[in-house]
Amino acid sequence: MSAEVVSTAASDREAIRLQSGDALVVVDVQNDFLPGGALAIAGADQILMAVNHSIVEFRRRGLPVFATRDWHPPDHCSFRAYGGPWPPHCVAHTRGAQFAPGLQLPSDARIVSKATAREADAYSGFEGTGLLQQLRELGCSRVFLAGLATDYCVRATALDALGAGLAAIVLTDAVRAVDAQAGDGERALTAMTQRGVRLSTTQELR
Repeated sequence: MSAEVVSTAASDREAIRLQSGDALVVVDVQNDFLPGGALAIAGADQILMAVNHSIVEFRRRGLPVFATRDWHPPDHCSFRAYGGPWPPHCVAHTRGAQFAPGLQLPSDARIVSKATAREADAYSGFEGTGLLQQLRELGCSRVFLAGLATDYCVRATALDALGAGLAAIVLTDAVRAVDAQAGDGERALTAMTQRGVRLSTTQELR
């Protein structure tokens, strides 16, 4: 991680305290993105402990937990056979689309399905979903993000949160990047902080 990102993360950590109006958004922790999956991200399974820790901290305070998921039709436009950049992944109702077995979502977690229509892709958990409306109904003004992948869906979700007027904090020990090009994850974190996203870790949740 660059010195700029580390500096930003360190300065933010001291000020972050969980409070009323906060929500946790767990992004796309699904089988197809874990090792052995159709679109595996290296080390994705290693974030599960940190993600679960964040879930525990939010639920302990009675704060809401959301979980986004890709929920694609078999002929989704993001698949290579239909002109997209990716192999088939997270097809609705398949094992690959299921949340990782080690992900300890509470029974009242709010599930947000995205990219459900053949002709529309969506990296952000806000795009074409009811996530923003649900957050507003709950009085949420700040979202914490964990999950996959730093340089795609986490970044898009964080930036859309800012665009909607929410504060956004990425938990850096609970995300992993695709890193299609070496350093993409670090560059994504830097780009997010430059736009106003803050960085912390699950160990800094208080």
